[in-house]
Amino acid sequence: MFNWLFARSQAGKLILRIEDSDLLRSIPDSEQKLIDDMKWLGLDWDEGPDIGGPHAPYRQSERLDLYQRFADQLESLGLTYKCYCSPEELEEKRKKDMDQGKTPTYDGTCRNLTPQQEQEFLAQGRKPALRFKVPEKKIVVHDLVKGDVEFDTSLIGDFVVIKSNGTPSYNFAVVVDDHTMEISHIVRGDEHLINTPRQILIYEALNWELPKFAHLGMILSKDRQKLSKRHGTTAIGEFREKGYNPEGLLNYISLLGWSPPDEQEILSKTEMFEKFSLSRLSKSPAVFDMGKLNWMSGQYIKKMSVNDFSHLIEPQFKNAGIKITQEKLQQIARVLQEKVLFGEEILKEAELFITPPQELEPEAKEVLNCEAAQQVLSALKDKLTHYSQTDLSAQDFVNLLGEIKNETKIAGKMLFMPVRVALTGQIHGPDLPEIVKVLGREECLNRVSRVI
Repeated sequence: MFNWLFARSQAGKLILRIEDSDLLRSIPDSEQKLIDDMKWLGLDWDEGPDIGGPHAPYRQSERLDLYQRFADQLESLGLTYKCYCSPEELEEKRKKDMDQGKTPTYDGTCRNLTPQQEQEFLAQGRKPALRFKVPEKKIVVHDLVKGDVEFDTSLIGDFVVIKSNGTPSYNFAVVVDDHTMEISHIVRGDEHLINTPRQILIYEALNWELPKFAHLGMILSKDRQKLSKRHGTTAIGEFREKGYNPEGLLNYISLLGWSPPDEQEILSKTEMFEKFSLSRLSKSPAVFDMGKLNWMSGQYIKKMSVNDFSHLIEPQFKNAGIKITQEKLQQIARVLQEKVLFGEEILKEAELFITPPQELEPEAKEVLNCEAAQQVLSALKDKLTHYSQTDLSAQDFVNLLGEIKNETKIAGKMLFMPVRVALTGQIHGPDLPEIVKVLGREECLNRVSRVI
């Protein structure tokens, strides 16, 4: 998203690239789901696998010939070598380093193999990987967020460029992609900072101009741990299913690691583009606060039209197996829009409109435990029974209560509260006339009769 904000703020171009070269981690259909989720959130791009563009193809799995061409170029320059170490041998080396308290690095076993040794490995059926010869030097990453960060290549070790199955390593593929796609700025999480010196070595080996790097702090939970399933919803698709307003979610996420110059919190896309700059990205991790997100989502929901809010909450009823007419959906939306922070909340809030109260709260029972309540409800039942129209407007209901007040001489809470309890089972909730309007005459009559 910060790549998107930066590209739009600079009138630049954003490219969507699918990094699927790791066949074991590529899940069928996940690409389309990710694209759908990003589009729902409001992100767009200028080039990508779904719309094409001058730097196609945009899936790494379709660019293997390109990676091999540049790998061959590195090999011809004498900057790589074939490595025949098996996964088991590499794991043993890694474990040995860790047992000795060292950073696991490749020890260069295959760096100076003789032709005879290579032939012996090939005769054993081993397929080589291609490793980059890492020179001993210091590399300084000029990071737009973190400043200059220095790395010693002795702690890196010779790394794989092309795996034994013919696919590129991540660090090699992204360098080839970023160069050939003419990427000027790379904005990504700071867990990738450790990859950057490897990538810089590839750029330098091929005599390519370096892009500018910006590494962002991670998003953490309130307990300062990396976000995970145990912290609740963490995937965009899950927020979509829960009925969050996409504009509110986008707005909230934009403030995780970035702050506009005027500290404004509610921002339209246009305002984000106008105010965004890489210089205001935070070096520190951002904390994901579900309460703050829900507040912001609620602010956006309040601004929605009743029709848009109805569309937002409609899937919640369908997913719960609740059949509801469009008219009733609109009525519920109108009454509850101010109370709901995200779509899934509608099921709890709308329960009083869907099913009669099954059990009364203790305070509600107390309201009914007097003669005045019986008088009011009996009078209301009589008036609803003889009410000539099917629909019961809010004003018509107010008029009926006025008649009951005049006839019984009961007013105030003693008049309204028994009716609220009979219709909802609660002593708090939306305005009573609005509740009656949604329920309709027949349902109101059924509920009052049931309580009596």
